[in-house]
Amino acid sequence: MSLVRAKRYNLTFYKMSGSESDDDLPQLSVETFGALQEFYKEQEERESKINYVINNGDVTFEEDWQLSQFWYDDNTIDILVKIVVQAVGKTGKVALISCPTLYKKLRHEAEPGCEITLYEFDKRFSAFGEDYVFYDYKSPLGVPRDKSDYYDIVIADPPFLSEECITKTAVTIRYLTKNKIILCTGVIMEDLAKRLLDLRKSTFEPKHRNNLANEFGCFTNFEIEKPS
Repeated sequence: MSLVRAKRYNLTFYKMSGSESDDDLPQLSVETFGALQEFYKEQEERESKINYVINNGDVTFEEDWQLSQFWYDDNTIDILVKIVVQAVGKTGKVALISCPTLYKKLRHEAEPGCEITLYEFDKRFSAFGEDYVFYDYKSPLGVPRDKSDYYDIVIADPPFLSEECITKTAVTIRYLTKNKIILCTGVIMEDLAKRLLDLRKSTFEPKHRNNLANEFGCFTNFEIEKPS
């Protein structure tokens, strides 16, 4: 009998000799063991990549204007992250919908027990590993079924200033959130934000690295104070 060990997960498997009973010990074929080792290797690579992205400030994703991506400036990121951290506490659950630039800062500032999920169309952000979930606003309920009424706060920035995009994103927001909502979008969508989600415009105005022609607003269903 020979012993084979998968070190990372402390799993031990036995390759049976002809004199030993198959009923006594579990078997794992060479092919299956190889596939298992490959799986562990890929998982380690994903974890290594996400840790590198989180820990190295020089790692960035450029805007893809074809996807209507316009990144927040650093001050806006700082303020929104502080608002979220204050709102959910140490072990809260946070959903980010179509606002990937908040993820890295939020992951850095939040407590280790805080659960953060990025719902995003751009698959480049799969670099964030299990914290990334592919999301297309055109399929508003194409999200994990076990996440209904799951998140303590949902913060969303729909990619397009259109009634269709806001309306369908609102369906996702209502599905995911327990209570608190932050919606960053054009001020022209204020009436729609009120009608769909009962949100009110706050005094905080999100800004972008590349100045946009459209005036942006931050709409919420709870009182927020702009952090100092």
